[in-house]
Amino acid sequence: MSVITENSVFTSLQQHGPMAVEDSINLAKPFSRQTRQWVKNLCRNKTNVTKYRALRGQIFEFLGINSFSELNDLLKQPDQLKVMNHRACTLLGKMFGFNGTVREIEARVSEYARTADAVINSLNGKILAPYASSIATTNEIEVANDPVTLLLIMFDNRYHKKARFEARRKLMLMNLAGSIDQRERETETEEKFLLFLHFLNDYVWSKSLKIGEHDIIYLHSQHAEEDFRCTEVKVLTAAEAKGVKTTKGTKLTLLKRRRFTAGKRDIPIYVSIRKKPPEAKVLKLLRKNEKNPAVAVDDELGLMAVLDSVADIKIFQHHLTRSASKADSFMVLEDISDTLTGSSPYRTTNTGSSPRTEMLKFFARLGGMRVEFIIHTNRTWLNYMFQKDVAHDEYEVKRIFDSGVMELLFPKDIFKLDHEMIRGDMIRRFRRRIEE
Repeated sequence: MSVITENSVFTSLQQHGPMAVEDSINLAKPFSRQTRQWVKNLCRNKTNVTKYRALRGQIFEFLGINSFSELNDLLKQPDQLKVMNHRACTLLGKMFGFNGTVREIEARVSEYARTADAVINSLNGKILAPYASSIATTNEIEVANDPVTLLLIMFDNRYHKKARFEARRKLMLMNLAGSIDQRERETETEEKFLLFLHFLNDYVWSKSLKIGEHDIIYLHSQHAEEDFRCTEVKVLTAAEAKGVKTTKGTKLTLLKRRRFTAGKRDIPIYVSIRKKPPEAKVLKLLRKNEKNPAVAVDDELGLMAVLDSVADIKIFQHHLTRSASKADSFMVLEDISDTLTGSSPYRTTNTGSSPRTEMLKFFARLGGMRVEFIIHTNRTWLNYMFQKDVAHDEYEVKRIFDSGVMELLFPKDIFKLDHEMIRGDMIRRFRRRIEE
């Protein structure tokens, strides 16, 4: 479900809905023609009325007031801001289940604010890099890290419409960051990530290499003209790669590979191990139209592996199972999806993904952890990186725009952007960078 539909859980941030940020705000005139029209529009949908009442109650309780008319007095009392923020952060600390001194709680809430900023900055840094100046956050909002200040800005007519929207957006992203932090503490994600790394180093990887040591190789690949899929790939040593000159339709891609031992063989494997950063989890919640990390974020721990052949992949799967047993844990593979041969299409459950994607994907449950594994051959990994309509860079662009997240975070009427044009432009830019 798109985050900009009527049934979205992020209704309060939608600029085309009844809770849109207006050009101006006047708390002193609750019975103006503009306010009466707003109430009329709100009452067209009973769910929105319920959501509004809940949100209004939260604002009043958070600020310690009984009506919007009291906001004007708060805006004129900046000396009370520190006291109000102490109280607000204490309330948030209890809600998200962490304790500590007032300073410790405020520091954690400030961390949520930095995560909120990181969500926007991560988009500015890659997917929307050429348009960064158009969507840059207003300075006053970027430096505001306490929730009371941000909440009051929303109702302060001295601030431009864009700034008031960004204050609302930052508060919403901070709330998601808090939910994610609570989930990570409950599930001990950080500790499990370290345990997973220890498991790999102690039981999975070959002892012929030191921890962190890699073999450097290059993939020399040929690509089809029509869609840039990989048609042929050879593994070259670093010395062999020095004599290779790439031409149109060819790529030379560096890989740093580890090894695992199966029988008497040391089998090379490229591995990328990840723990999703908080900003990536926030974006996933938005794309999934979900506020509960326990429901939407099921891939907190992940490993991507690339091997030379399908036969080596099967050996690696068996090696994983045996390694788990050596670590005194049974291992179960769940939600298996295998499209490595291309005989069956990839089941696209995520917005923007391509049915032509080839990979082996499963979740491994072991040692109290559930880890996502994505496994490729050299050819399918190159397609995952470079093939038209399949490449991961293109997928990142499509899922941000097609899920409605772009419109939610950067609404057209505020940021004056043509989303369809930007979507096409960014895909063309990534294609040009890949193929050149």
